[in-house]
Amino acid sequence: MSISSETDRLIAFSTQLRNVHQRLRKALDLARRSIDGEFDESGGQDLLLFCRGFCSALSGHHRSEDGGLFPQVIAEHPELKSVIANLMSDHNMLEHLIGQLSAAMDSDAGPDELHRHLDGIGAVMETHFRYEENQLLSVLDALALEGDPTELLGELA
Repeated sequence: MSISSETDRLIAFSTQLRNVHQRLRKALDLARRSIDGEFDESGGQDLLLFCRGFCSALSGHHRSEDGGLFPQVIAEHPELKSVIANLMSDHNMLEHLIGQLSAAMDSDAGPDELHRHLDGIGAVMETHFRYEENQLLSVLDALALEGDPTELLGELA
């Protein structure tokens, strides 16, 4: 691999991470809008599609980071172990919140309750994304990662 293509690949991972975060923000917005019935007159089918799709995408992104990206970051930058531990703790918290949203959808909760769940997920997600980008983007720009972006960042990469 030439130096130029290696540099492009490295920079692409930090760009990919930002892009995944943007897609997840948009998916959260679609989930919120689906609760308000913007996509489906009956409200039910699209709510399930958008909310469950958002939850699945967010969970998949975090599983990929936990299993693929983060071990490589720690291997090359052991000083970031506490940063990675914080990020993984956020992932666990978000999984808990996603579980609560899923339970609310399964029990046919009303729009106000569903919005409260999405607001909580959105607040933690946004804080998490900002912290992750602040701590890892420059590392990703300089790290020779092994693997495809979808393996390291999830299907939205």
